[in-house]
Amino acid sequence: MDAVTHDRTIHGDGTAAGAWHEDAALAAVPPSDAVALVPPGSRLVIVAPHPDDEILACGGLLQLLAPGAPPPLLVAVTDGEGSHPGSAAWPPERLRAERPHETLAALDCLGVARPSLLRCGIADGGVRAREAELAQRLTNLLGPDDVVVTTWRYDGHPDHEATARACAAAAAAHGARLLEVPIWGWHWSTPADGAMPLAHARKLPLPDAVLARKRAAMACFQSQVLPDASRAAEPVVPAHALDRILIPFELYFHEPARPF
Repeated sequence: MDAVTHDRTIHGDGTAAGAWHEDAALAAVPPSDAVALVPPGSRLVIVAPHPDDEILACGGLLQLLAPGAPPPLLVAVTDGEGSHPGSAAWPPERLRAERPHETLAALDCLGVARPSLLRCGIADGGVRAREAELAQRLTNLLGPDDVVVTTWRYDGHPDHEATARACAAAAAAHGARLLEVPIWGWHWSTPADGAMPLAHARKLPLPDAVLARKRAAMACFQSQVLPDASRAAEPVVPAHALDRILIPFELYFHEPARPF
């Protein structure tokens, strides 16, 4: 069953991290490096549906970019104000103010120069309704030498999927390279279902120090990784979800028409 027809609903604990760690097909995905992903002279443009997606998707790649590469650009699609519905401790106005600061702290934790930052201000949960507008805005930003990194177009979260489609349209308009990264795809997919397009994937190995800084950067998102006592809720991104994603490589899907 492919990702298009698979049930991509995000519920429960999802697929255990160990199942992915033991998957032979995932282990067989060829490795790549930062220069192959972002060739010399290319600008890395990260399009994050929510604060923390930029770290989860490519916190390692940001650290491994070749010296002298053009300064990256981070496009923050939403401010993530919808992550705690009904919370007294984290109402939308607090999240809207705090989550962008968490991003800045996380970027500093990576030990690299901060990317240029553009905030789109689209409502959390409302990207699909403004997908065409986002695509046009991205089209106006991009050039043919850009490498766009965003979430997977079948990631399961509606904002992630709409953001990816907008990125695909904008990248196609310029012939720019598009790389998509699973975030919640690790949750709803399983190694046996074949939904992950591993035939069109590359792994970026992360040295121990790079992975450690990525882990530390994710800890900066306290709104997401700590429980919400006001509603007796577990973290939005619980430990078992981090175990699936904070692994010694980053997985990038490329379009068949634009192989490495």
